[in-house]
Amino acid sequence: MSRIRVEYTGLISFIGGIISVFTGIFFSLIITRTVTPEEYGTWGLILGLITYVVLIGPIVSYWSTRDTARNIESGKTAILSSLVISTAAISIYIVISYFMSYYTNVEQNILLFAAILIPTMFINGILTAINLGWKPHAIAYGTLSYGISSIPIALFFIYYLDFGVTGIIISVFLSNIISIIILFYYAKEKLRNKFNKTILKKWLKFSWIPLYPGIPVLVAGLDISIFTIITGSVIGIAFWTAAMILPSIISHTALISRAIYPKLLEEKTKEFLTENLTLVFYFGIVLVSLVIVFAKPGLYVLNPIYEIASPVAIILSFQVFLLVLTNIFLLSLAGVEKVDKSEKSTFKDYIKSKLIFPQTIRLIQTSIYTTILTIGLVILVGYGSSNQELLIFWASIALVTQIPLVCVLYYFVQKNMEIKLEISRIVKFVLTAVAVFGLTYFLTNQFLIYSPDIISFIPSVLLFSSLGIGLYIIITYLIDNKIRNLVHAIIYEIKTKKS
Repeated sequence: MSRIRVEYTGLISFIGGIISVFTGIFFSLIITRTVTPEEYGTWGLILGLITYVVLIGPIVSYWSTRDTARNIESGKTAILSSLVISTAAISIYIVISYFMSYYTNVEQNILLFAAILIPTMFINGILTAINLGWKPHAIAYGTLSYGISSIPIALFFIYYLDFGVTGIIISVFLSNIISIIILFYYAKEKLRNKFNKTILKKWLKFSWIPLYPGIPVLVAGLDISIFTIITGSVIGIAFWTAAMILPSIISHTALISRAIYPKLLEEKTKEFLTENLTLVFYFGIVLVSLVIVFAKPGLYVLNPIYEIASPVAIILSFQVFLLVLTNIFLLSLAGVEKVDKSEKSTFKDYIKSKLIFPQTIRLIQTSIYTTILTIGLVILVGYGSSNQELLIFWASIALVTQIPLVCVLYYFVQKNMEIKLEISRIVKFVLTAVAVFGLTYFLTNQFLIYSPDIISFIPSVLLFSSLGIGLYIIITYLIDNKIRNLVHAIIYEIKTKKS
């Protein structure tokens, strides 16, 4: 019997993710209410630069998940190898930091200090990869420990000591350490094996396979640097980073499908895919609706100066949901691919495989995205467009270029798996969300008072958002039989755990 339970893992991960939303927002609130827009923009730039170098992590983590799910003992090899690779990542990051500090007004020492985050992110990533193939629900506990611990640490270093960007870096570093401890506890059984040179040689021989998917991510990630260099300032990045906080909530919808990849690697069954995809839509629709209605008050909570970025947050809410679907489809295709199980597979076999070909399509999409973005920004900056106009253009291009990619990937998923869109159910969820959150939007406009006192303002926002979510769940419970069964299953699971 399979040890990986897709629905259970998905729900545990999603609930953990929702709790992490609140801890993440509180963490962001500490930052946005304490540091200046310039400092916050610097932090956004740091995150963008680190994204570039952590892309080499999958050289190990990619194979670690696949091997663990297939009961190949490679845990210790993965940990030690990841540590070595992280040193190379630090070197690359330092070079990039020197380059960016030359073309921007960002302080070089702060960029260099942020390098301490890289090894902790690599270790956190490899432990996550091992747990994904072993106990995927444990990842939620690591995420929770990170989120919960980050709040008191941030209050001390950012709010109390007023360390600015340095305080943010220290807070993230220490929170990563705590997450690593939790993930290590759950993965320890898979780390008792010996270092295996043969496994490492195989990973290195085929390192181009996990690195290749990182190329489209790298190309897409160039948007932060492109915007910074063209505008010559990190102020716009500050507003972009703030606008991304609310849509990032939607990314937690992907947690519903966290166990799909290792489950497919086990080659047990594919019957769960359709229901899982519908659940992604069920939760995604409510979260997108939430961002649309509460974009303005949400950004006001972070800091009133970021309120003007609410249109950007709304556009990005759709883009983030499409990105969630993109990643689910890519992982599903990779999960059913067996080319790496055969020692006789050739380079040509890998190129044609579902490990590589879908990523090529994504690379084309991201290349088009960055090209249009670059040309558009140069033209708009030349015409003296405001930061708000530039950000709306940026978000719109990100959304429009994501749509065809999702459609193409869904076509390939349909060809290779037993999956389909349950259109009638999804339409029910959409209509319910429109009615419920339309009412919520009307009530917020009538009764929500924008107060500078966030202690009284935040509870009001939470009250209205809870009303919308609650009505959505109640109505869908009444009109959809499978949602009723899901709720009953959750209740039964809770009762079983208590007993």
